[in-house]
Amino acid sequence: MNKPVETELTQRLTQQFSPQVLQVENESHRHSVPPGSETHFKVVLVCDQFEGLRQVQRHQKIYQALASLMPSPVHALALHTFAPSEWKEQPEVPASPNCMGGSKHDKRDHA
Repeated sequence: MNKPVETELTQRLTQQFSPQVLQVENESHRHSVPPGSETHFKVVLVCDQFEGLRQVQRHQKIYQALASLMPSPVHALALHTFAPSEWKEQPEVPASPNCMGGSKHDKRDHA
């Protein structure tokens, strides 16, 4: 299956951060978007560059690397960023909740 946006995200993050761990997951199916969309992603990124940085600083670096993809075609990123020492202590990320916005929100209220 062709995944051009996911592929581009993966390539850019790999080039910019040389990650020890990189997981890019298309979560668009959890949102009110057409089937096959590539708009919402979950990113797990573990790299040496994050050592000593606060979460906001890590996120800023990622958004800078992906600036030309935001807000289109990428609408949203769920970022889980770790320095290697942090990942070693707890190599887990929370599951993403289902979206309840847009038409899904309307269906919930009228169910």
